[in-house]
Amino acid sequence: MDHHVTEEIASQPDLWARAADIARSSDVLPRPGERVAVIGCGTSWFMAMCYAVLRESAGAGWTDAFAASEMPRDRAYDRVIAVSRSGTTTEILEALAPLRGRVPTVAITGDPATPIADASDDLLVLEAADERSVVQTRFATTVLALLRASLGEDIAPVVEDAHAALEIPVEPYLGAEQVSFLGTGWTVGLAHEAALKMREAAQAWTEAYASGEYRHGPVSIAQPGRLTWLFGEAPADLPDVVAATGADFVHHAHLDPLAALIVAQRMAVALALRRGLDPDQPRHLTRSVILAR
Repeated sequence: MDHHVTEEIASQPDLWARAADIARSSDVLPRPGERVAVIGCGTSWFMAMCYAVLRESAGAGWTDAFAASEMPRDRAYDRVIAVSRSGTTTEILEALAPLRGRVPTVAITGDPATPIADASDDLLVLEAADERSVVQTRFATTVLALLRASLGEDIAPVVEDAHAALEIPVEPYLGAEQVSFLGTGWTVGLAHEAALKMREAAQAWTEAYASGEYRHGPVSIAQPGRLTWLFGEAPADLPDVVAATGADFVHHAHLDPLAALIVAQRMAVALALRRGLDPDQPRHLTRSVILAR
């Protein structure tokens, strides 16, 4: 049986390249020096976390990332970016409503024919990156590729790494009892996203932490038969710390961390299929969370 998410994962390199072109021609994304908030829910929030760190590290300006339901209502910003694949998520729409006429807002979505078009001042549509699977993969990563390109990053090497990530075998990881995903700096968001994909698609036991926090408690669950999986740069002694626990250390250091996320996405799908689950339709989940108020 073919699954939408498999095709959607494989399409990411081409979509990232296209996103870089969109970033170069867009005039609605944050300008250098602006104070910016980025909001999202679930996967979109994790991409917002990544961008916030990248933008501040690039010296482009103060940048905060919030789950839409937790955005402060009275904090001053020059621009708010809302990321929503469906354009219908209740918390996103509710966060945008009080900003109308007060703060410029930009929505990044996969579907322009949704309420978010009227709820935001500007709309940036990534329709080709929209998905049929409930589980988000390519839309979120394409958003991050676009935002990275808007900061002046060259996405071409990231695209090359993404092609390589599609060829890395994931079977050696499928027998793991548990996975702890770690990140440093902007890749902490990727660690949270990898863990979410495993939970959503495969009902797997996964956790996510900043790599510097791993030794402050979470390392206690590491043991033989479990994985500690790192995105980004490794703290100097982390491989030795993990080795001492008997857990396996996974670090695709030769790949850009966003490309390395593809390996975790593919692992989540492969594990779901091994367990007889449908990775397109995880239990209890829908494409968009629309709340009754």
